[in-house]
Amino acid sequence: MTTLVLTLVGDDRAGLVAAVADIVGNHGGNWENSQLAELAGAFAGIVEVSVSPERADELRAALSVLDGLLEVTVHPGAAAPGDEPAGDPAASRPRPLTLQVLGNDHPGIVREISAVLGTHGVSIDRMSTQTRDAAMYGGRLFEATVHARVPASVDLAELTGELERLATEIHVDVTLEA
Repeated sequence: MTTLVLTLVGDDRAGLVAAVADIVGNHGGNWENSQLAELAGAFAGIVEVSVSPERADELRAALSVLDGLLEVTVHPGAAAPGDEPAGDPAASRPRPLTLQVLGNDHPGIVREISAVLGTHGVSIDRMSTQTRDAAMYGGRLFEATVHARVPASVDLAELTGELERLATEIHVDVTLEA
């Protein structure tokens, strides 16, 4: 099977997911994984689809009927983590890391945290963020959950220490779960 990654963006309205799912299903594709959201009146999503190699171009072409309803971009998928050739030692595989971030909202939180992670070669697999009213404090709270992969070569204690120092500096709480 061939893996395709679809990015979807458009004005939010009922039936968008059904329209994409119909095209995928009608062209022999299987909807594997997705993250979909409505943000500020816009619908955005990313969908992993598997399809037989001989039907991949047909599916790509069929998605063009959504023009005007959704902007759809089709990217070729890459091998999934863990699909490395046999014989690779387990010790060289990246380790999972989850970060929870909570603090008063202010510009730069994502930039600062992602910069530390990037400096250490940490790859972000998934990140969700939101702001919400902090009624008791009269401001807004920023919350984030980051699921990442830490290279085996990275000293986890050093990374943790740097993230804790940064958290103090930018006035947020960071909780790590390795």
